[in-house]
Amino acid sequence: MSESDNSQPVIDVEKVTFSFKEHRALERVTFQVWPGTLHGFVGPNGAGKTTTLKLICTLLRPQLGRVTVFGHDVREDMPAVRRRLGFMPDHFSLYRQMTVFEYLDFFAAAYGFPLKERDRIVSDVLALTDMDGRRDSLIQSLSRGLQQRVSLARVLVNDPDLLLLDEPASGLDPRARIELMEILRALREMGKTIFISSHILTELAELCDSVTIIDRGTTRFCGPMDELLRRNAEQPTYKIRLESPANGLVDTLRNMLEIVEVTLLDDPRELRIVCEPHTINANTLLNRLMEHNVEIVSFGHDQRHLNEAFMHLTQEGVRS
Repeated sequence: MSESDNSQPVIDVEKVTFSFKEHRALERVTFQVWPGTLHGFVGPNGAGKTTTLKLICTLLRPQLGRVTVFGHDVREDMPAVRRRLGFMPDHFSLYRQMTVFEYLDFFAAAYGFPLKERDRIVSDVLALTDMDGRRDSLIQSLSRGLQQRVSLARVLVNDPDLLLLDEPASGLDPRARIELMEILRALREMGKTIFISSHILTELAELCDSVTIIDRGTTRFCGPMDELLRRNAEQPTYKIRLESPANGLVDTLRNMLEIVEVTLLDDPRELRIVCEPHTINANTLLNRLMEHNVEIVSFGHDQRHLNEAFMHLTQEGVRS
């Protein structure tokens, strides 16, 4: 697969099975990730997410089935796969006695970049992760959120086309999560494909183009985020934010036959609208709203249905 080929998946996992002794971690897992997308990989703890990531980045070998990355088989062409990707594990090791610059320069040297290029490379990845001002800080002095950024900067040192991120927002406070997600959006705009795992579906809802849901080692869903909502929401639900308070619009919407419920949220400019199934789609509802000359700031599916979809596609019970 050439670097400019968008007709083939970046990651193609086909009927992959993997076991640790008596424990079957993956059972015929199948999904694809396409170029330039930000793809969520979601499942409960113990679902097989980390095992799958390690197979993709060649740290494990498939026992049955096939995994290709940019058209290269992970078993047969390991060096070609590794050149094109960067992997950020859920538990990362940082050399805490180093400064941020020393740490990144060390990895640039490990990748074989000559001394005269390394300063430029480190400066570039620090700028990408908004860490320019921390160049000379000791890693041990940084907050967890900033240490996560250093780890992400390390992944970017070799300018990979594919980023594999295992629970990158784990343990971060809300502000650090938001800032991390903004960095990931910027990297996607640069044309990188990003594969990000999480056990919280709503965490990725507004970030990802597509999603794979895995549970107990099997694929439950793979496709666009919008399709997940359409397939699993019995009553389509939308959240709308207006420029001004929506009090006058509520009664009008409640009189529409296709609408089951209209709720004014804590912010008087925000509404939740529940619709009858199979009667009205997002475009039609948006047009109806605009007919009333309201200024819409944001419009989208209510993330509550993502939780419902996730619960519907995964099973209850204790996972080993």
